[in-house]
Amino acid sequence: MVCTPDCVRDGGARAFPPVVALRLAMIVLLAPLLPLLAVPIPGRVRLQRGCCRLVLRCFGVRVRTTGGPVRNLRGMLVVSPHVSWLDVFVIGAVSPGTFVARADLIGWPGIGALARLMRIIPIERDSLRGLPEVVDTVAARLRSGRTVVAFPEGTTWCGRAHGRFYPAMFQAAVDASRPVQPLQLTYHHRDGSPSTVPAFVGDDGLLTSMRRLITARRTVARVHVAALQLPGTDRRELAARCQAAAGRRARQHRRARIAC
Repeated sequence: MVCTPDCVRDGGARAFPPVVALRLAMIVLLAPLLPLLAVPIPGRVRLQRGCCRLVLRCFGVRVRTTGGPVRNLRGMLVVSPHVSWLDVFVIGAVSPGTFVARADLIGWPGIGALARLMRIIPIERDSLRGLPEVVDTVAARLRSGRTVVAFPEGTTWCGRAHGRFYPAMFQAAVDASRPVQPLQLTYHHRDGSPSTVPAFVGDDGLLTSMRRLITARRTVARVHVAALQLPGTDRRELAARCQAAAGRRARQHRRARIAC
């Protein structure tokens, strides 16, 4: 089973025309400045978090976190289910780090510049030959004390359905002997009902995806911080533990706190 654009439903309330116009104006004003963000400067982590929050504001997205504290450990692998290109900015607003993401993201206008700022590790989803090199790169960054964020499902899902966590990327945490932080990322309408508006699946176009977000009244991204997992020695067992930790969020109902 895979998700397709047929899974996506606009649903929810629409934003008022002046709000849509304001969001478009913010995007137009922000886009020319994004290439400047790739210039190395002090305070990169704070800059990354601030830029991610600004991008989310442009698309009417608010972030709420639940669960444990957002840890700032050196050399931590962060894993999450994958729904959209927007995931990078949601997690970047909560737990800034280096991302493992689809290689073509770097070539996208505007967003690509911010992707370079976030030092994205590009991965070709359809090429298994390059996977060992990506895993080695992730392990090296973990050893150097960097936070690395990966989406071990290997592809995007609509948010109502999810894939399993593939074990390959967890080998980096095992090799580097570094802990893993599972996150559960879900999207919702303003009234709390699940939303597929941010989903970016199948042959869905980037501009089509952006239009859905810009015209939605409000999109809420909920990030649940699950229990930290020690790496152990078995990547498959580690992947199963992290998927279980992230999946437990569906059976819990805790009061959310605004993070963005």
